[in-house]
Amino acid sequence: MLSIKLALYLGAFLFSIGVYGMLTRRNAIAILLSLELILNAAILNFVAFGRLYASAQAQGFAIFIIALAACEAAVALAIILGAFRMSKSILTDELNLLKG
Repeated sequence: MLSIKLALYLGAFLFSIGVYGMLTRRNAIAILLSLELILNAAILNFVAFGRLYASAQAQGFAIFIIALAACEAAVALAIILGAFRMSKSILTDELNLLKG
């Protein structure tokens, strides 16, 4: 029981670090890394609850989130690379590509 509580606390800690990183960073890659921390915290919580309730569905959700994170990283890095080629910066407050 102690390890499940520890996993849930660690998941909450990782989630709060990820949210803090997303709100305070200007670099698009740092924001992407913070988003990955949030997804990893969700995975950790799914696995902990799956172990608590002896459910195999939680591990299925965790694998789905891992696949989703890989797709998200590939698409986000492609968007960041395209934005860098156009504006020569990856700082989010300097990106104004959608302005006409």
